[in-house]
Amino acid sequence: MSASSVINRRDIDFLLRDWLNIGAVLDRPHFSAHSTDSIDAIITLAQDLAERELVPLLRPSDIEEPSMGVDGQVRVLPGVSRAVQLLSEAGLFASVFDEALGGLQLPHSVYFATLGILMSATIATPSFMLLTVGNARLIVSFGNAAQIAAFVQPQIAGKTMGTMCLSEPQAGSSLSDIRTRAAADGEDALGERYRITGNKMWISGGDHDVTANIVHLVLAKVPDSSGRIVEGTKGISLFIVPKVLPDGSHNDIITVALNHKMGYRGLPNCALNFGEGHHEPAGRAGAVGWLVGKVGEGLSQMFQMMNEARISVGMGGAMLAYRGYLMSLDYARNRRQGRAVGVKNGAPVAIIEHADVKRMLLAQKAYAEGALALVLYSARLLDEQNTAETEQARQSAEEFLALLTPVAKSWPAEWAQQSLDLAIQIHGGAGYTRDFDVEQLYRDNRLNAIHEGTTGIQALDLVGRKLRRDEGKAYGQLRARVHATCEAVRGRSRLIPDHDALDLAWCQLDDAVAALLAESEERRALANATSFLFAFGHAVVGWLWVDQALACDRALDSGITGSEYSFRAGKLRACRYFVETELPKVSSWVRLVSSMTDVAAAMPNDQF
Repeated sequence: MSASSVINRRDIDFLLRDWLNIGAVLDRPHFSAHSTDSIDAIITLAQDLAERELVPLLRPSDIEEPSMGVDGQVRVLPGVSRAVQLLSEAGLFASVFDEALGGLQLPHSVYFATLGILMSATIATPSFMLLTVGNARLIVSFGNAAQIAAFVQPQIAGKTMGTMCLSEPQAGSSLSDIRTRAAADGEDALGERYRITGNKMWISGGDHDVTANIVHLVLAKVPDSSGRIVEGTKGISLFIVPKVLPDGSHNDIITVALNHKMGYRGLPNCALNFGEGHHEPAGRAGAVGWLVGKVGEGLSQMFQMMNEARISVGMGGAMLAYRGYLMSLDYARNRRQGRAVGVKNGAPVAIIEHADVKRMLLAQKAYAEGALALVLYSARLLDEQNTAETEQARQSAEEFLALLTPVAKSWPAEWAQQSLDLAIQIHGGAGYTRDFDVEQLYRDNRLNAIHEGTTGIQALDLVGRKLRRDEGKAYGQLRARVHATCEAVRGRSRLIPDHDALDLAWCQLDDAVAALLAESEERRALANATSFLFAFGHAVVGWLWVDQALACDRALDSGITGSEYSFRAGKLRACRYFVETELPKVSSWVRLVSSMTDVAAAMPNDQF
């Protein structure tokens, strides 16, 4: 496989068909227009666009990052703009939307698979799509019919892009501290109209010339009946604030700066000011925005887009690790250096023959393919949440996905960085230069542990909200699924070590969960949340590896040979590597959690 390949297609087919059983999803009435053949065609289309249009943009979009002209317009590399338009013309923006809105009505698991293939080519360009899809889906869920017609349908067609405007200079992840304000300004055909004033920071896709219009979803605080702004999250509301208003005039939004990033440079990241009087629609100060839903519901509404974005971030981490693995594999097969142990003379061998290089490649494979499985499993749960046959099944999937989302976001981001570190090491000195793309992938991925909630914030969410507030209900559901896998694996001779390691890790995790649920003091329970997140993430990915190994083991029993045998045997070995080298780490992490150590949390500031 060449270094330009963005995916081993067999991995996607195995995960969707053999493991996640996409056929069962396609049998549901909601997806009656699709078949496995049409899904294959869509994935093939995404792969073709990725390799033909996006791969050539990887390095140029990093070197020629977005810039702001004297007119205040942000401009991206023309090739990026062209590629985004090709993605929209191919119908990929329309993937998950209902046919009634002009969508393709695809399963989310298929959409995320195509998004991942595109991200493997270059992560920045398809991020225009993920932001737009998330924006439009939120308006479909909570907006009125007029708002959907005016702002969603152009996004589905790729004629308008979308953003999410949450953070501010003084309030990154602490959304209760936002200062952006919204003042009532009457009502029109699009709903309740407001005037928005304030500053937003770190806005991906906040301005560009890919499309003439951009639909911003803006969180702002609305005064109470006495005109007072209530502190905290009460009163935070969500507004549709387009760059260009329906009458064609420019809304009162300006880009005041571009943030120059370490990586992920092809997607502009902006500081935006709303309502400073540079453009004053209808003669009044403030950017025009329309309320989505009701006052005070903004944060809960925005969590739909945020949570889907978190799965997308996880996919980004998974695919950067995956592409780095493919690059390492190609390099190791072609780079000749050294000789086999015990051989003094003769031609140099490919470095893939050296044990330490095999170790690093196998670690990369375990991290990258484990992360991809985690994200696609989460996407499959999103399909269950939306289209399962019973309300109980849909509710169960929603609770389970909520528990997994902090892991689906953070685990691929964190361990992709480890994987890409190995990719650079395999390339040796060449990997530390710009002559090889692994150094860019390493820089690009570093953002994934930061945006859409840092790893530490995901840990607090997991322990505080998803575990303790839920009183372990969703964890019990997950534990039942892990137990079912263990029971199915029990007695299969090839998988006995995998079963034993998995069972031990989860028993250790059970002790940590019990300690967290029993702890009455929130501060103590959260003190080692990140250690718990790491342990939980490793245990979940270990479970998913063993579950995949079970599918592979059954296939080996059927007598497969040749490349199909090698493919599945390779997954069995990657699973074994993970349970032997990674699952034992769970023990040290949960020891910190179960003991409620305060060695870090109680450190006095003056002792640093």
